[in-house]
Amino acid sequence: MSYFAQLTEKHSRLTQMLMPFGVSEIEVFASPEQYYRMRAEFRIWHEKDSISYAMFEQGSKASSRSLIRLTAFPTAHQNINRLMPILLECLSGSDTLKHRLYQCEFLTTQRGDTLVTLIYHRKLDQAWQDAARVLQEKLNVFIIGRSKGQKIVLTQDFVTECLNVAGQSYFYRQIEGGFTQPNAAVCEKMLEWACTQAGKNSRDLLELYCGNGNFTLPLSRYFRRVLATEISKTSVAAAQWNIEHNAVDNIKIARLSAKEFTEAFSGSRAFQRLKENQICLHDYDFSTIFIDPPRAGVDDESLKLVAQFERIIYVSCNPETLCQNLQVLTQTHNIQAAALFDQFPFTHHIESGVVLVRKKISHTKETK
Repeated sequence: MSYFAQLTEKHSRLTQMLMPFGVSEIEVFASPEQYYRMRAEFRIWHEKDSISYAMFEQGSKASSRSLIRLTAFPTAHQNINRLMPILLECLSGSDTLKHRLYQCEFLTTQRGDTLVTLIYHRKLDQAWQDAARVLQEKLNVFIIGRSKGQKIVLTQDFVTECLNVAGQSYFYRQIEGGFTQPNAAVCEKMLEWACTQAGKNSRDLLELYCGNGNFTLPLSRYFRRVLATEISKTSVAAAQWNIEHNAVDNIKIARLSAKEFTEAFSGSRAFQRLKENQICLHDYDFSTIFIDPPRAGVDDESLKLVAQFERIIYVSCNPETLCQNLQVLTQTHNIQAAALFDQFPFTHHIESGVVLVRKKISHTKETK
């Protein structure tokens, strides 16, 4: 199937799913057909004294029958493809580095930073560290070694990405093992779409599930203040670095889950974490909420919170749970705009976005 054909099929499928909610037009944001993925991971296949990158037929066990040896991976960014053969040659030439090597993971950026994680079925010793340092210097990358109960960071466990949105550059610390958008080119389109939908506001924005502040930073330019929530300590630390490094002064991060924030917002529970960060919810004048939830969607209690806002910008990685949530939200809101972001070309996955605006209540005079 050609790229255009698969994108057309996704558009048709999403249109059918959103049609019951009054959506007739969906803006489509295409992906590059190749070299778009900023993350990749491969098994390392050992055969006698040689090793190779490996994947396996979908739904099959890892065996020689389903083995697919790789010398390149056009789905991954050019940085990863350039590095793959050079890294493999270096690993193959070192008994210390290839011994019981199980998996190799890549994380790269548009600006060129690349992090390589080597995962082993053995304890990593000083000899491994010495050999890995030489390799890191030679390849000009950052290397992490992992095995059961071990994580050895030679220099750093993150890369720094630069995304351009509406003529503005934003720098993001992306930590190994943390969530980041895998398709940087489409991510920039998602961020610009969200900012366009937000428009200029004199009031405040609430964001749930903010991660490392991917959407938070560009959206902050369109609101008086932003309060963003995230439960992961690693993501919160990255978000705080990103806020400081980009010199943004109108964002506060609360380390709360969506459920916990709902309890705090309703006043049913107080959180010391809010006091420690000098966050007083009564000081905010929220008009808009932005949500980019996990695949499971928004839980029932948090959905009640979301429905209280005048404007909802909802980005979803799962159209099925999006539609489940829309069955509730469209009781009080109308969908004003919808979009499809092709984050994962040539797969069934669909990333989408909708903007909902609270319905106006009509007042009719009673006549005698």
